Amino acid sequence: MKRVAVIGAGTMGNGIAHVFAQHNWGVTLVDVAPAALEKGLATIRANLDRQVKKGTLAEDAPARILALVATATALEAVAGAELVVEAATENPALKFKIFETLDTAADPTAILATNTSSISITAIAARTKRPAQVIGMHFMNPVPVMKLVEVIRGHATSDATTQATLAIATALGKTPVEVNDYPGFVANRILMPMINEAVYTVMEGVATPEAVDTVMKLGMAHPMGPLALADFIGLDVCLAILEVMHHGLGDPKYRPCPLLRRMVAAGHLGRKSGQGFYQYGE
Repeated sequence: MKRVAVIGAGTMGNGIAHVFAQHNWGVTLVDVAPAALEKGLATIRANLDRQVKKGTLAEDAPARILALVATATALEAVAGAELVVEAATENPALKFKIFETLDTAADPTAILATNTSSISITAIAARTKRPAQVIGMHFMNPVPVMKLVEVIRGHATSDATTQATLAIATALGKTPVEVNDYPGFVANRILMPMINEAVYTVMEGVATPEAVDTVMKLGMAHPMGPLALADFIGLDVCLAILEVMHHGLGDPKYRPCPLLRRMVAAGHLGRKSGQGFYQYGE
């Protein structure tokens, strides 16, 4: 058994912890908020139960898997982990601060990975004294279901770190794809402009959200329309990624749509707030 520390117990963090524990890694799930840890564990438990009901997991497996997940509220709890995966809020200043602390708290040989969806791996690694051991490990949501992991090399990421991370992702049953460090990487550099254009289409009165999503589902064979997907991701997260790409690439085509900014300012963030382009119940 190996040990991983996951920083952040939110949607991505608890999903990452779930997958590692399911593959027999000892997991330390770290979050400053005890309530977030309780919610994260409850989510893992509910998702494991769902797997049992679907017949993809044995009935006695959830108890064994949950027993592998410990919780902590201090970053110092990462000591002893061979891999640390940071999955905190998509905020550069916060991630920089976390990695400065991880650099001293984690074992000297540990790989420090970030689940960032757009922020520069190179800039994050520069906050440490081990940039060769810092890498992007971008899981997709929902983590237990989605196969893709973007493995992003920073400017100084070593071949050894990259190969170890690719091997870990493969052992978790994922399909890793190696990419280089540019704003938005591959997934979001392609996805977010599409979502942004869909928002512009609604703002300009070309079509309703339902019409936009129906066109993309039936005409382009997308399993989910771009606006429903934006609600699922979180409109605040979409806005943050677009801002990173707009700033990092300097191209006006990445400028966030004013309607997206207005909805985020109003607190209409999608599924998690109950209101986005669509209404959601509890």
